[in-house]
Amino acid sequence: MLVIKRKAGESVIIGNQIRITVLETHGGAVRLGIEAPPKVSVYRAEVVSDVEAANRAAAEGEASREALTRLGGKRAAKGTQPAPEPGPEES
Repeated sequence: MLVIKRKAGESVIIGNQIRITVLETHGGAVRLGIEAPPKVSVYRAEVVSDVEAANRAAAEGEASREALTRLGGKRAAKGTQPAPEPGPEES
């Protein structure tokens, strides 16, 4: 893992197509702006983890209505779309 320091307004470029800019910091939170081509999916890690856990539970027959409602509530509250299931190369 590469660890670097950036201040508000400073950026990091990944490859030639992805730019991550620190927009602001407030307390312990950092607000980032991510510029990437439309074909590049960008998801928050906790959303991907929640979707993967719900998918595993459903595949094992253990998904409860409460767990699925909780997952849907998090997504709605945060204004995001669910992450797609990881493909074989992402597992």
